[in-house]
Amino acid sequence: MRDEEQYDRYRDDARTLTAIGARLTSQLGRVTVRLPQELAEAAVAAWRRDEPAGQGAGDPESPGRHALRDQAAELALIGLAISERGRREGTDVVVDLDIAAVGAAVRAAEQQP
Repeated sequence: MRDEEQYDRYRDDARTLTAIGARLTSQLGRVTVRLPQELAEAAVAAWRRDEPAGQGAGDPESPGRHALRDQAAELALIGLAISERGRREGTDVVVDLDIAAVGAAVRAAEQQP
């Protein structure tokens, strides 16, 4: 089998996954999660941190660094949700997170060795 044929199938698969996501988006909302206070505070700190905008001039961003920056952005958005809607319950923080944010966190955990 040719390599290009395989990637053509992957592109078709990606389009199908995108179509499924488009259908599911309207069916999903937020999910209530419970986080240890330390993790919630770290997420809020990521949201409040000032980062320079954009990549800037220089070498193009590697795929690994791009993925790392995306994960940092997802953490910051979780921090925003916590700062807006989070509430303490004992030693935890409870917050309603968008299902996409939950998915991003789970994917990050699954990608760790």
